[in-house]
Amino acid sequence: MTDTTANGQRFTPLEMLARLVAFDTVSHKSNLDLIAFVESYLAGWGVASTRIPNAEGDKAALFATLGPQDRGGILLSGHTDVVPVEGQAWSRDPFTLHVAEGKAFGRGAVDMKGFIALALALVPDMLAAGLKTPIHLFFSYDEEVTCLGVVDGIARMGVDLPRPRAVIVGEPTSLDLADAHKGIRTFFTSITGVAAHSSKPHLGASAVHGGVRLAAELVQMADELEERVDASGRFDPPYDTLHIGKFHGGIARNILADRADLSWEVRTLPGSDPEIVPARFAAICDEVQARMRRTAPSATITTVMSSDVPGLAPDPGSEAETLVMRLAGRNSTIAVAYATEAGHFQRAGLP
Repeated sequence: MTDTTANGQRFTPLEMLARLVAFDTVSHKSNLDLIAFVESYLAGWGVASTRIPNAEGDKAALFATLGPQDRGGILLSGHTDVVPVEGQAWSRDPFTLHVAEGKAFGRGAVDMKGFIALALALVPDMLAAGLKTPIHLFFSYDEEVTCLGVVDGIARMGVDLPRPRAVIVGEPTSLDLADAHKGIRTFFTSITGVAAHSSKPHLGASAVHGGVRLAAELVQMADELEERVDASGRFDPPYDTLHIGKFHGGIARNILADRADLSWEVRTLPGSDPEIVPARFAAICDEVQARMRRTAPSATITTVMSSDVPGLAPDPGSEAETLVMRLAGRNSTIAVAYATEAGHFQRAGLP
């Protein structure tokens, strides 16, 4: 609900961005202080908001509607979390906005507190415009790690929250309209072997050797994926990708490792079957586990999917596409290789 008699505090976009950047919302930390600030700001303008907390209660998404409450409108979506700053050569405090030579510097200034700041700074103008079509604001968490911070909120749209007619996810694209992106699934594979001295390998099973066999198969699959090129020419690179980001295991050169871990991912083009690689890998895991159990019957291999972000397929002529083309002065679209929360909206039937 909107109280049209309210008169809250005004911020320029840069002033609002400075306030948002000052909140350290690296993904593994809470975003509740930022959410409380946004709630208070919106309340000052008579705009009610709804928190959508995570299961642990240390993070939350926020949903608000400007204008009519009885119909679907345009949803502006952005994530409040940012990537880490540790180990990076920042010359200034990354959580203090610095403006120089026409640019704003700070963690999350572009991805994507800049979009949120613009949306919030324009709230007074939106309210003054006498909106006939509502504008919904939806700010999420955990986009940088799993993209799951939107899921609970999306599930409530059309239930106890308004269901939008069109969704705009404000990722930084230099005002190009991205109507397609790859999906991503991330996996964590644990190999448990049995330790033994390396002079007597028949008394144990090396988890590292098992992991190397699995890693080699994943690399082989990655090479095969490169050969299946997307004919549209829109994606760079124009094929599904598979990547092993981490491989840990072992405590000493002369001891068979009793534990090894692989962290890996698959990025798929819209239209690709995301089940193919995991299914093939599961069969390979069974083979490697059986081999390890010849000398170590207790050896195990387990794989957990830690995130599943669907790809975004083009939706030509949709209300969202038409609106953004008009506002941005564009008559064409682009595709991007990274994943965003837009895939979750599309999976839920939201254009």
